[in-house]
Amino acid sequence: MEYSYKSTRLRIYRGDITESDVDAVVNAANSTLLGGGGVDGAIHRAAGPRLHQECLMIRASGGPCRTGKAVITSGGNMKARFIIHTVGPVWFDHTAEEADRLLADCYRNSLALAVQNSIRTIAFPAISTGVYGFPKDRAARIAVQTVREWIDGNPDAIREIAFVCFDEDTEKLYIRQMEI
Repeated sequence: MEYSYKSTRLRIYRGDITESDVDAVVNAANSTLLGGGGVDGAIHRAAGPRLHQECLMIRASGGPCRTGKAVITSGGNMKARFIIHTVGPVWFDHTAEEADRLLADCYRNSLALAVQNSIRTIAFPAISTGVYGFPKDRAARIAVQTVREWIDGNPDAIREIAFVCFDEDTEKLYIRQMEI
């Protein structure tokens, strides 16, 4: 599905984020930045060994990435030129309000980093909804709401923002939020 919000195109589709033809994909990373399961593991495999080396250098210069923060690397072997790594909250490690704030920070900080690097198209996964246990419907609401609010404050900054959903149920949740 495709929507327009202000001058930004918002897309929702089911697919493999590692195959997204955008300037940057967002990785739902863990704090080590060294790969893991789910989206993180898929992105590390698709990007190849160069990504691992870049993540090691980031860790050496600043330590682990904190929840809600974002860092950027090259896209390695993927179509995307860049990967923005953000660490989402683990649902049961926080109060609901804190988890909501941290998840929104993931989107805001990723978008801010995109603008700093002249990125005009970006694809997000459903951050924190896998093993981190964030309720998918709540995460979809926060993602869509945060992106819209960010666009309100940063008109024309990014041409396209995509939400790439792993399964049909998640895709339906994002579509429902977009249509509210």
